Amino acid sequence: MKGYIQVYTGDGKGKTTAAIGLAIRAAGHDRWTYIGQFMKGQQYGELTALEHLPQVTIEQYGDEGCIRKNEVTETHIQHAVAGLARASEAMLSGR
Repeated sequence: MKGYIQVYTGDGKGKTTAAIGLAIRAAGHDRWTYIGQFMKGQQYGELTALEHLPQVTIEQYGDEGCIRKNEVTETHIQHAVAGLARASEAMLSGR
């Protein structure tokens, strides 16, 4: 089975919604999806709903809230590196 990685970036809304939409579509075909969110750290209703889909794993990394490019610190970079490592691990293990 072939896996895919999609990355959503940018200002404003829509990134989480796009990822969740594809995750739900994949779950409907009994496919596993991993969503790693960076710079979120907040609980959303959508995340609670996804707990009912065992095919979907969602994890958050970094500080609560969003930052601008000129606000990035070494700690933010460390959180991102840890998140990417976890995402890679999840992809390789299939969970």
